[in-house]
Amino acid sequence: MLEYVMKPIGVIHTPFHDTSNMPIQSARSEEYGKVEVFPEYMAGLEGIADFSHLYLLYAFHLANREVNLRVQPFLDDQVHGLFATRYPVRPNPIGLSIVRITAVQENVIFFNGADMLDGTPLLDIKPYIPEFDIFTVDKKGWYQQRKHP
Repeated sequence: MLEYVMKPIGVIHTPFHDTSNMPIQSARSEEYGKVEVFPEYMAGLEGIADFSHLYLLYAFHLANREVNLRVQPFLDDQVHGLFATRYPVRPNPIGLSIVRITAVQENVIFFNGADMLDGTPLLDIKPYIPEFDIFTVDKKGWYQQRKHP
């Protein structure tokens, strides 16, 4: 089986130093943040300011490493399979957030929608493109039947 080693391309800075008051999804957050891209990757930012939103892929670097394959997600009182949730404790601790760019200055991207801890290692950045990324959904699994908001 292949193993992959990922090298961060930058670091994410947010006002969150622990998870107690952190939003659970970027779509539910207006909190500010900034991405500091390491200098050796700066050329890859060319054209990034021409987009309004970005996908940030990052490592859950402080997440508990004891993975349970059945979890109770934050928005439900029932237990579900891990891969049917967005629960942060995963076999490969990779996070994904869609954020709104507010400014770009050299190797720093300022954004709204922070839902990650300060100091989070950034693995990749991808532009959000509606023609590729918006789908009409038919089913929303347990989320549609959950008992509380």
